[in-house]
Amino acid sequence: MANKEPKMNAKQKAYAQKQEKEGRKVVNWIFGGLILLALIYVCWTFYMMS
Repeated sequence: MANKEPKMNAKQKAYAQKQEKEGRKVVNWIFGGLILLALIYVCWTFYMMS
């Protein structure tokens, strides 16, 4: 009972790994977009203050 993961066959494991890889890609794109928007906001703020 030490192994709490459900038993999966090779096809299910491959699908789970693919989903995890795609999920990480989506999260990285979201964080990249947020950083880009923050930089645009900082530039706009400096422009409006000058």
